[in-house]
Amino acid sequence: MTEEELLARAVEERKIIVEKYRKGRQKGVHIDPWEDPSIQLYQALDRYGFIHEGSYVHSSNSQEQRLEQERIRKWTKMVDKWDKKKVIDSDKLKRRVYKGIPDCFRGKVWSKLLGLDTIKEEQRGKYEEMCKLAWEYSPDIRQIDLDVNRTYREHIHFRERYNSKQCELFNVLGAYSIYNLEIGYCQGMSQIVALLLMYLTEEDAFWALSTFVSDKRFNMHGFYIPGFPKLLRYQEHHDKILNKFLPKLKRHLDKNGVDTGIYTLKWFFQCFLDRIPFQLTLRVWDIFILEGERILTAMAFNILKSHRKRIFQLGMDDILQFLQVKLPKNFEYSDDVAIENLQRCVEELKKSKLDYAGTPPPNELPKKPFGIFKPNSSFEQKVVGLRKDFSSVEKLTRDNVMLRREESLVNSPNGRLSNRHSDISAADASFDDGSSIIGEGSHKSLAGTSITSTADLSILSSVTRSQAADAHSIDIGTVESDDGQTPSGLTTPLAITCASPSPDVVRIFVPYVTPSHSPIHASPQNGDLVYRQENKIRIRIVEQTTSDEIQTPVIETCSLLSLRPSQNIDLK
Repeated sequence: MTEEELLARAVEERKIIVEKYRKGRQKGVHIDPWEDPSIQLYQALDRYGFIHEGSYVHSSNSQEQRLEQERIRKWTKMVDKWDKKKVIDSDKLKRRVYKGIPDCFRGKVWSKLLGLDTIKEEQRGKYEEMCKLAWEYSPDIRQIDLDVNRTYREHIHFRERYNSKQCELFNVLGAYSIYNLEIGYCQGMSQIVALLLMYLTEEDAFWALSTFVSDKRFNMHGFYIPGFPKLLRYQEHHDKILNKFLPKLKRHLDKNGVDTGIYTLKWFFQCFLDRIPFQLTLRVWDIFILEGERILTAMAFNILKSHRKRIFQLGMDDILQFLQVKLPKNFEYSDDVAIENLQRCVEELKKSKLDYAGTPPPNELPKKPFGIFKPNSSFEQKVVGLRKDFSSVEKLTRDNVMLRREESLVNSPNGRLSNRHSDISAADASFDDGSSIIGEGSHKSLAGTSITSTADLSILSSVTRSQAADAHSIDIGTVESDDGQTPSGLTTPLAITCASPSPDVVRIFVPYVTPSHSPIHASPQNGDLVYRQENKIRIRIVEQTTSDEIQTPVIETCSLLSLRPSQNIDLK
């Protein structure tokens, strides 16, 4: 299809998607069965609205109930003062936030801490304007629709396709994709907005997201713009903290090939959503909204410090299984103890001046004004409905991160990719299949989808693929043999490269096999050819036929080998 035909198809597709959300679940609206699984399959609902299979038991003793009622009474008085514009004791507020905001007051307190009433008054009518523009012009509508369909589907608010909360989520994400054109939409934002919608109104959730991105307390803009500069900076700062306070643990992680980029993605990118139990996540979000971004580094330090003894006993696969799958189910510490430890970590980092990753550099800050969108013929023809290919800067960012991932792979003891525990997969099967109700079926994707997402976040987050049913990360499944068993032996990772591979270039990784362990007559493991020279590949460089073609270089550890035409090279 021509570019014009693709654009026309994208525009038509956007109209169809928007119309579905406008109609919602009106009588007579057709919703495919796979999009709307029956809630009768589930038997229990927890206090936060999450649906559980089978029996669900949450016991709270009389002391906990009395404590919660006492906190509700105190917060009632404090919120009443807030409503009457009276001065709030900041120290008292901080103490109470650290002790936990009662769930019945969480939405109101978040709104107060973020100053949403003032923002809405100053920006009256802006949200509605952005919604209308998004319905007409947003190039991210299709991806937003896909992600809405797989965001918190195990929560009662988002279980039914095109219900009111799904429509609100769609509207907020679409509106923001037009409001902040530097970011547009980046996967991972859907889950943050869904959390906000559990406690805030639709417009409040929009302005809360805007505050997280642009307010100096949070500065999340750098997490979502092309190249993810803040994410990389925070991961480097996290390494500094480990090297100073937990050097033995850092060496243990390095020894097992557990790079910082493997496990910190959701910690920093989404403020620990789905990496710790939801009830504790809310406590951390309470403090995050009060204190700002400093809590991200402190909580990351807190998790590893609290569980360092357990991690020392684990190898690579088990470390990732523990951090990504087991901790969200059982943190092994009560919420109160976890928060007390967090406070100690904050103080410990402050003494060493490591509680703050530093003032964001200019490349992490917004450069364009928000909410100013005037469509013109050029925009409509070139942007609407389709996102552009990666720019050279974005490709460089992606490739640098790929290099980091693969160097970590090469330096790992077994020199191979594991088949377990992927936080995010590069080849997300759920991207365009329209279906997310697979397994536990939830927000399955954080990989790059548009010009705003640039790099494949799987490269940042993980070198492994999960066998565990992690409901809050991408799962494209584990490759199985015909008999249903997972194949053993070495897998073939991507070749290390610092340049984007062109379509006509093949790069091969051959795991080293000691000749004594592989007799000549044995069946080969890497194809149907009989071994003649162990661990050797011969490449012939042929002179280019046209002057404007560039000779394909051989890249090894990011250094170019100068090759002459018709030269034979043996690689060992």
